[in-house]
Amino acid sequence: ALANQPQYTLQVDFMNGYIAVENGDYKTAIRLFRKILLNHPKETRVRLELARALLITGHDAAAEHHFRLAAQDKNLPPDVVATIQSSRSLLRDRRTWSFSVDFGIVPDTNINNGTTAQTVDFNLGGLIIPLTLGNTQRQQTGIGENVVTSGTLRLKLAGSTKLLIEEDTDFTRYPNPTFNDFTAQLAAGPEFQLSPRTTLNVEALANEHLYGSISAGTAGGIRSTWQHDLNQGARMGITIDARHTSSGFSTIYSGWQFAGYASYERVVMHSLVASVQFYGRRDLLNSASYASTSEGVNLGLGGELPHGFNAGISAGASHAGYDGADPTCGLGSSAYAQYCPQSARNDWAYYARAYVGLRTIHVAGFSPSFSVTWNRNVSNYALYDLSRFRVRFGLMKYF
Repeated sequence: ALANQPQYTLQVDFMNGYIAVENGDYKTAIRLFRKILLNHPKETRVRLELARALLITGHDAAAEHHFRLAAQDKNLPPDVVATIQSSRSLLRDRRTWSFSVDFGIVPDTNINNGTTAQTVDFNLGGLIIPLTLGNTQRQQTGIGENVVTSGTLRLKLAGSTKLLIEEDTDFTRYPNPTFNDFTAQLAAGPEFQLSPRTTLNVEALANEHLYGSISAGTAGGIRSTWQHDLNQGARMGITIDARHTSSGFSTIYSGWQFAGYASYERVVMHSLVASVQFYGRRDLLNSASYASTSEGVNLGLGGELPHGFNAGISAGASHAGYDGADPTCGLGSSAYAQYCPQSARNDWAYYARAYVGLRTIHVAGFSPSFSVTWNRNVSNYALYDLSRFRVRFGLMKYF
């Protein structure tokens, strides 16, 4: 009878989903609960039932996501809050692996992070000499093919301690292979469950960055991350990173890098996650003109929207101050600078990104996405004063 009343569509879908769960038809239940949340993301009870169905069927990452969103509801009874916490602890304990792959087409206004200047000047004994920049220094546009992968593996060691293994790769190929860009990172080490809400991992890591056919940086080091879940969907974390990099371009780009990150995020508006991250970094490279100290902040807001969309926006700003001016003023190096400043390089960098995906559409299991990214680097050295605008059409799948 209720099915014939349009105003009761939500209730009918929920009851049919609940009945499907009780009868073991989890696929139907998940479909119905997701259908409701597309237009009613604030329905906490529906989200909890969806999380329960996902938990039963082994979709741990998705289940944890929805449990976390549901936990921010301030009107939940204490026993339900306790159940959510125990369910999330169970998910953390049994979580073994995750993997994602994302294919994309990337039109880009500045594939080489080059300057728009055609010439730059340098000071040679008081004589100003203009130099014409080559294609590798000037801004180049192009369309690339991009593939990104990310994977995590957790293996039990002893008690609540696990071996954490993480991999990340990002490869962009262009018609001109000189600008091909590939990065890969592998990290592994113990993850300690300090409490039901707190984890600490310490990982050895290796990183490779290839630009064209040359190794821009081969790095090895250590990274430690402390993460704590707060009440009502909030989370904070601190990461310390130290690594040594060797560059195939020149030894002046080689040396030690140290970085620290502090982040805070929380669920807002029932289905969105707001985040802020502060960071500082010290690059102790072999040349003072490339050694630098930088600090910055990133802000983000993203999550589920009605009608099956998930979207996000982020922005950031950072400052980098370098230890010394380039003593060669560009002779024999890439550090050409307008009028060859005798002061050290000083940069301000800004970025903004918007992303939207449609999770209700699947092509062989892949969901479409679209993103735009803008970067601007303001520098007192003309060669490093640049802007970049990048569009990406992608297909992503989570395993």
